[in-house]
Amino acid sequence: MSGEHPSHLQRDASREQSKADRTGQGKKAASEAQSEADRAAVPKHGL
Repeated sequence: MSGEHPSHLQRDASREQSKADRTGQGKKAASEAQSEADRAAVPKHGL
């Protein structure tokens, strides 16, 4: 996760990833959600 204040997408993705790690189910979806949240958190140039 990026920064000290993760976005709601990052928090949700992290929870999903933790559940997948514990249960062994949904790992691919959790990984994709984590990647999407991280991409969304990258600051845009010029802002």
